[in-house]
Amino acid sequence: MNMNKTTQPIRSQSDRDKISAYLLRKNVRDYALFMLGIFTGRRISDLVALNVEDVAQIDKRGRFAIKTRLQIRERKTGKYSDIILHPAARRALSKYLHRRKRESTWAYLLREPLFKSQKPRANGELRITKHYVWWILTSAASACEINYKIGTHTLRKTFGYMLYRNGTNIEVIQKAFNHSSPAITLAYIGITQDDLDEAILGID
Repeated sequence: MNMNKTTQPIRSQSDRDKISAYLLRKNVRDYALFMLGIFTGRRISDLVALNVEDVAQIDKRGRFAIKTRLQIRERKTGKYSDIILHPAARRALSKYLHRRKRESTWAYLLREPLFKSQKPRANGELRITKHYVWWILTSAASACEINYKIGTHTLRKTFGYMLYRNGTNIEVIQKAFNHSSPAITLAYIGITQDDLDEAILGID
């Protein structure tokens, strides 16, 4: 399978900034989802399954605070995942949840779905769906005039791509994604020949 014909990571900082700014203007929930996705690399199925208490807590002084780590069991693999929350993701979550606080008390909010739908579905479910996340991302990409393929895997791939371009060893990224080889990881995060050429020429 040619990974380059599938959903792509968001490679440029400029494109990431455009999408995050667009989402922040449109809906702070979607902005928080985007930021959490690109800075944790978790699957969309895991993100939409989160409750507020997975990312926030009442601290010892009785104040609401965003946690420093995301600790979950992955729905697809059943494996335990423990990842530090990047300051940018924590700020986005704080902005979103403080706005949500207008609806209820902190204690009640902690038990609610993190990414809550604006209206419940027919079965009473309050969480947004993976399909709705796809719509959020593709709509944002279209509005920002991004012409490569964006989808639900984009956030996870962007996380890996940012790590790679920041100099992270590919074996470390491979382990984060639970891939069987570095080659699979490189293809998954959309590393192109131009990327490899640039990396080689950049060796001091």
